[in-house]
Amino acid sequence: MAERASLAEYHRRRDFSRTGEPEGGDTGPAADRSNFVVQIHDATTTHFDFRLEVEGVLKSWAVPKGPSADPHDKRLAMPTEDHPLEYRDFEGIIAQGEYGAGAVIIWDEGTYRNITEDRRHRPVPFAEALENGHVSFWLDGSKLHGGYSLTRIRNNRYGDRDAWLLVKRGDSRASHGHTPDPRRARSARSGHTLGQVAAEGGPTWTRGGGS
Repeated sequence: MAERASLAEYHRRRDFSRTGEPEGGDTGPAADRSNFVVQIHDATTTHFDFRLEVEGVLKSWAVPKGPSADPHDKRLAMPTEDHPLEYRDFEGIIAQGEYGAGAVIIWDEGTYRNITEDRRHRPVPFAEALENGHVSFWLDGSKLHGGYSLTRIRNNRYGDRDAWLLVKRGDSRASHGHTPDPRRARSARSGHTLGQVAAEGGPTWTRGGGS
């Protein structure tokens, strides 16, 4: 299946006998809704992972400063490998010695809808728009709301790693509020901080949602 091929890099980097991260295999939710999740990951550097469900996998970007509700903030977003859909439920510890070792919390989660249009204001399929380097979408999360855009600013065809910008659109849900300190931020699922999850230890993800 295409989604299994898409997860090849994710599988290559992990030893599932050692890490509690999900291996994949979920067929996903009903076709009329797409999920997103924003996780805070205390790895080599603490960062936010922004993930959108697209064609059976979670397309993922590492966002060092996290999403902002202020349209003036242009947040660097570096693509990472596709993750399985079950990863939207992962909160816990990635074991030392494994790729990305450290604590993970679910900072925000919810659903999104595609609002990408071409120059004639006709809707563009999300996967096609991603391939073309620009998508717009409306988030309905517990913390993030309204329109956002992801725009590719550098393409790896020139030998560099892809780079994107994540920017809030100037709609009624825009504000001057900034992303909180990741070490003080609390999980949308458990209410725990990174430090509390690290102290508890162990993965807490469950197949199909909820922890």
